[in-house]
Amino acid sequence: MDKQAYRIAVLPGDGIGPEVMREALRVLEAVAVRFDVCFQFDEQPVGGAAIDVMGSALPEVTLMACEKAEAILFGSVGGPKWESLPPDEQPERGALLPLRKHFGLFANLRPSICFPSLAKASPIRHDIVGDGFDVLCVRELTGGIYFGEPKEIRDDINGRVAVDTMIYHESEIERIAHVAFNSATGRRNKVTSIDKANVLRNGILWRETVEAVAENYPDVQLEHLYVDNAAMQLIRRPRDFDVILAPNLFGDILSDEMAMITGSLGMLASSSLGKDKGGGLYFGMYEPSGGSAPDIAGQGVANPCAQILSAALLLRYSLGLTSAADTIDCAVREAIDAGMRTGDIFTGEKDTKKVTTAVMGEAILAAINEGN
Repeated sequence: MDKQAYRIAVLPGDGIGPEVMREALRVLEAVAVRFDVCFQFDEQPVGGAAIDVMGSALPEVTLMACEKAEAILFGSVGGPKWESLPPDEQPERGALLPLRKHFGLFANLRPSICFPSLAKASPIRHDIVGDGFDVLCVRELTGGIYFGEPKEIRDDINGRVAVDTMIYHESEIERIAHVAFNSATGRRNKVTSIDKANVLRNGILWRETVEAVAENYPDVQLEHLYVDNAAMQLIRRPRDFDVILAPNLFGDILSDEMAMITGSLGMLASSSLGKDKGGGLYFGMYEPSGGSAPDIAGQGVANPCAQILSAALLLRYSLGLTSAADTIDCAVREAIDAGMRTGDIFTGEKDTKKVTTAVMGEAILAAINEGN
């Protein structure tokens, strides 16, 4: 009998993207052997790398590869080299936002996990972090101020004026709220909804809609926080949070804060989910929470864990390969518990070792293979 084959669009991008993607693909190949499946990788250029070769951050051939795939594994894009281009032609605006819009990737899930063995890497005091924490940020990704119209810079009698429009439809809020509440039912049954209802009309509609959705989930506790207070409470008491539900702009900011207090962006994966394929599966794009880090690109010192964990999310949410995803998650944790540390998470603790990108990848591969 032929193995089940899954087609994955692989977009390494810029900076450290190709380096960490290399390790993620090695991990996927290892779990393919262990679980007797087949992955067909269709690697295409994106971002600055695509601009250099094809003149566009998102070439047609890349978009077509994504359309034919069951999921997208994305690296990172951007860097100083392309900052002189017109804003809409730069890697981030020319690739990331169009991909999100084209595929309707409305739900961004960022699991911010501080492993117990990495608690000392967090910039937060140890008595606050304790033995680590696990918070999931569910961010609405295709609405709000990033996509609202009108959006322009124009001249008026007082000089230049910039306009960005923050707009949300009730249906958009309902859709993302259901993702958050469903996620909470498989965790600790708590949702913290973020808004600015004391100032913004958007916030009023957001809060009212989330409360209506909450009635469908009687076992899930709902609390509301204004975004400024939420930013403070995440520093003060991160272990009290379970699932954070946030509009696009607020989620963008808070999820980076959440990632940083875990110790390093290099440990944090993310998934952007779109079309519901049925059975709890979605078409999605999976990428590290950090950027292209051009200052360390090519040095072999980048942390591949976020890219590898993003691959695990792909297996979980788009392919339904839960056991394979669990195996990757456990292998990363085993490598960390064994003392493997790339520079971003190395604090000089006893029984830890500062390693390269490739060595960290080898440690994770070893943990996977030992489970055969």
